[in-house]
Amino acid sequence: MTSTTASSSQPIKSAIPARLDRLPWSHFHTRMVIALGVAWILDGLEITIAANLSAAFTQRSTLALTAGQAADIATWYLVGEVIGALFFGRLSDRLGRKNLFMVTLGVYLVGSGLTAVTQAGGAWIVFLYATRVLAGTGIGGEYAAINSAIDEMIPARYRGRIDIAINGTYWAGALIGTAATLFLLNKLPANLGWRIAFLIGPLLSLVIIYVRHNLPESPRWLIMHGHEQQAERAIAAIEGEVQAATGKPLEPVRDQDEIEIRPSERIGYLSLLSTLFKQYPGRSTLTATLMITQSFLYNAIFFTYGLVLKFFFHVGANDVGYYFFAFAAGNLLGPLTIGRLFDSIGRRGMISGTYIISGTLLIITAFLFKQGDLTAVTQTLAWCVIFFFASAGASAAYLTASEIFPLEVRAQAIAVFFAIAQSFGLIGTHLYGSLIGTGRDPNALFTGYLIGAGAMILGGLVAAVLGVDAERRSLEDIAEPLSMVRRVLGHAGGQAELDEAWLG
Repeated sequence: MTSTTASSSQPIKSAIPARLDRLPWSHFHTRMVIALGVAWILDGLEITIAANLSAAFTQRSTLALTAGQAADIATWYLVGEVIGALFFGRLSDRLGRKNLFMVTLGVYLVGSGLTAVTQAGGAWIVFLYATRVLAGTGIGGEYAAINSAIDEMIPARYRGRIDIAINGTYWAGALIGTAATLFLLNKLPANLGWRIAFLIGPLLSLVIIYVRHNLPESPRWLIMHGHEQQAERAIAAIEGEVQAATGKPLEPVRDQDEIEIRPSERIGYLSLLSTLFKQYPGRSTLTATLMITQSFLYNAIFFTYGLVLKFFFHVGANDVGYYFFAFAAGNLLGPLTIGRLFDSIGRRGMISGTYIISGTLLIITAFLFKQGDLTAVTQTLAWCVIFFFASAGASAAYLTASEIFPLEVRAQAIAVFFAIAQSFGLIGTHLYGSLIGTGRDPNALFTGYLIGAGAMILGGLVAAVLGVDAERRSLEDIAEPLSMVRRVLGHAGGQAELDEAWLG
């Protein structure tokens, strides 16, 4: 078999997508999930540490920030995530998944490490925000490169539950961050404890960089970019490892499972937007709505959680973590327990259901908060129930962004919608920080909760109408690659046709 470069005009015939989708679960998939899924653990760790420390940062013994300045730490981190997603997302589609998920982890490591040396007062506030931008840039790039890699190498029948569970491990990072801040703030001087907390992620990153180094490039990306021989070597190595681990011969791939492609030219963001909103208007509207609504709600509530507990329920800064631990546990349980239903019941019903249920429950909780019927404990329990559903729905939003667009622009599509969503998340974080103020007026925050609840319900209604039934389907069946020349009916279970409703 001769090698074909990305610039060749000769079509390539390949069964690599079908070969990946027919694999049984093995140690290879587990290793890949652990090595790549740590991105969400790191993000959850970073954000939770910042959220749990927001109240502590207002103390004179630490950085002596105002409540608004403390909340803006998260805002600048999100700015970095937007920059990283857009910059590294394009490079991931251009240079490959593996090249980028090594670089992005390194960028995060440096940024978070620098945060730990910030001092109080003067121009150090600029330095602090700059380090959060850098750390966020690395994590934003991780979302684009890693979501793409995971979806492209996970067999179709497992993709929904695995992707949702991986996204849900964000909350495992939140639990680690909570436990760390509880221990460090209570056992060490406040001005030392928070610094050590920001070094936990970089230390974990050093280990993960080594593990990731041994992962293969996505065979789907390789073949779609014309690297035929490299793709064959990569898929052969994966099949060999899977077969050795299972001890059973692999299911044969039929001739009709092959696809024929002609590697396409690079696509910039302007061309991408045209592709997304002209060729896939329904899917683009769906993805944007799901990403925006969950980002607004999560960023608004999550980043200001510690401030709410301090100013409305008078919880001490060093005790915030105890409440946060329960909140994070509820968020983690949702994706892990009901994630498989997104593959069995289906994407449309589960996404719309989780969004609408969480929005409705938040409305009820908002009225109880306004009337003063909640304590710090009951408020936390209410949020645990709300975000049990919201967390699964939010994870499914990321799954939607990564599976319903063509492979050639997958990472860039994730980046675009992630950037759009985080921009609205920035609004939510700043808005809720302002509504909290000094904790004297619950009516203002009540209005904010209603806005967040309405956003989630809107997302659920849009999912019910525009949802894509992507469960258990090959990525090439859900959205044909832009480089597709020909496909044979019967490929990937006989679901070769596209949904005409999404073609405008």
